[in-house]
Amino acid sequence: MRWQLRLRAAERGVFKAVEMRRLLAQAGLPISAGKMSALWSTAVAPVSIRLDDLDIICRVLGCDAAGLLVLDPAPGDPTTPPRTPPPVPAAETIGETWAWNNSWPLPRPAGGRTRPSIPPV
Repeated sequence: MRWQLRLRAAERGVFKAVEMRRLLAQAGLPISAGKMSALWSTAVAPVSIRLDDLDIICRVLGCDAAGLLVLDPAPGDPTTPPRTPPPVPAAETIGETWAWNNSWPLPRPAGGRTRPSIPPV
């Protein structure tokens, strides 16, 4: 199962967990910051959620439970389209792709350091 709380919230113009938490509190569902963070930050369905809480979340987002909980297809299902990786751009466009898409990882410097070392004074 996939949990699509952030997608449904974005469709309603809610882009931050704080905004969602405020809307839920106004609807009668006060949620702790930790629980909201767990619900907001994961794409995997929560292990457990009260049906009353799910009902309020659905009412706030204007969707039903099927919009929040999406069943993943079975891995061996022949009707499931194969997952293909994104196409690799030509070498001359990698810099442009990074600038526009920000989806290609930058090469790491030798030694695995991400910041230059500063010598002691």
